[in-house]
Amino acid sequence: MALAHAILAALIEAPCSGYDLAKRFDGSVGFFWSASHQQIYRELSKLEDQEWISSETILQAARPDKKLYRVTDLGVQQLKEWIAQPCEPTPIKDDLLVKIFAGYVAPSQMILAELEHHQKAHQEKLSTYKDLEQRYFQNPQELPESTKFRYLTLLNGITYETYWLAWCNQAIELLSETIEKM
Repeated sequence: MALAHAILAALIEAPCSGYDLAKRFDGSVGFFWSASHQQIYRELSKLEDQEWISSETILQAARPDKKLYRVTDLGVQQLKEWIAQPCEPTPIKDDLLVKIFAGYVAPSQMILAELEHHQKAHQEKLSTYKDLEQRYFQNPQELPESTKFRYLTLLNGITYETYWLAWCNQAIELLSETIEKM
């Protein structure tokens, strides 16, 4: 996937400024597609050159003018065409798994500390996702169709973080037992 499609997906909800888009991106698409604000701004220029989005300059008193971006019909068509193309599962590229694979060459306590760090990070992310679920998606069957699709991405995040936490817990337990036997 290109960043362009992630931006179109985030921007299609409603027109917004680059700043607001970057904030919206962080709280939605950014959970599963990361990009810096600088990358987003660069991509907005490219998308405007391709006429996938358009912008309107809003004059503001006592503040710099702001550009309001919106997806064009061509941008919607491009997003539809991209959605229609099959995609392959993303291959795993995870530093932690490489460290674990070769972990026997380092002190077990070092690997255990790394696992505990990841356990905490995944717990925090899961907590964030659960809060979003509680706040916005209490009755998934009653949601409008567009919101159901957003909920499905959140549900994937919840499942992913739950899996990682379960694996971290198993790995910590196994390594802790090994350390205790030493």
